[in-house]
Amino acid sequence: MVQIGYAISSEEFRPNELVENAVKAERAGFPYALISDHFHPWLDAQGHSPLVWSVIGGIAQRTSQLELGTGVTAPIIRIHPAIIAQAAATSADMMPGRFFLGVGTGENLNEHITGEHWPPISIRQEMLAEAVAIIRQLWQGGYQTIDGDYYSVENARLYTLPETLPRIHVAASGPESGELAGEIGDGLISTSPDRETVQAFAGKGGGGKPVYGQMTVCWARSEDEAKKTALTYWGQAAIPGQLSQELALPQYFQDTAQLVTEDKIAESVVCGPDPDRYHEEIKAYADAGFTHVYIHQVGPDQDGFFEFAKREILPKY
Repeated sequence: MVQIGYAISSEEFRPNELVENAVKAERAGFPYALISDHFHPWLDAQGHSPLVWSVIGGIAQRTSQLELGTGVTAPIIRIHPAIIAQAAATSADMMPGRFFLGVGTGENLNEHITGEHWPPISIRQEMLAEAVAIIRQLWQGGYQTIDGDYYSVENARLYTLPETLPRIHVAASGPESGELAGEIGDGLISTSPDRETVQAFAGKGGGGKPVYGQMTVCWARSEDEAKKTALTYWGQAAIPGQLSQELALPQYFQDTAQLVTEDKIAESVVCGPDPDRYHEEIKAYADAGFTHVYIHQVGPDQDGFFEFAKREILPKY
């Protein structure tokens, strides 16, 4: 049976609001959540993008049951993997047994800000593999010195380590990245019900490991209202292919999203109050091999979605 979780959207809310959303998700009965890690939002209309590690600290203090993971952090350019190792270890110590680290190859939108070159995906995958290896090595304790192809670590020791180290789940889209996730990850994270990605993950060591899928929805009292909200706040969801990894500024996403219509966004986002459509989409993920589906409610009306989820979604799973 697939397990249902909640997506905490850092691009749409202020830090304290994100903490409150996590508290409400726990109260609603969601057993876990993933929180996005961005420097920029995709669209100016989204309006926010706080530092995720500060928000995680707030969530750690306000929740007691909710499992939380980053969905996802890119430990390759913007933040050195040694710092991610420290941040994740601290978070896991604050949330014993209920924090995991989700990692991925990132997006130009967030990673270009330090002025470093934005490499092609093949290089980013190599960087991610090395970064994950560094994180795991630092979590072993003691002084570590690493001279890698992309990163150097000199006499670094993490003094605060949790009793139980967090799992590392790897984001992937497509068979090639699915294989990498199987090789280096404790689980898979993806954003569409793509069976090929799951099979590639399983074939490279991911068999029997958890597979998380993000499902984007917009609950509202009517389908028309939901479409309008989804287009306003999440129009980039209909941008095809790898373009979303390459655009550098929210304004570029805004310009591209102007070509998206309400009907087009409804092809990427489940819109409206009909619970059957939500269950159909969850089934698509389950049929593709996903063990976990975490739901991202687009827009400001999180409370309406929580009531809907308590009544129509969570009791079924």
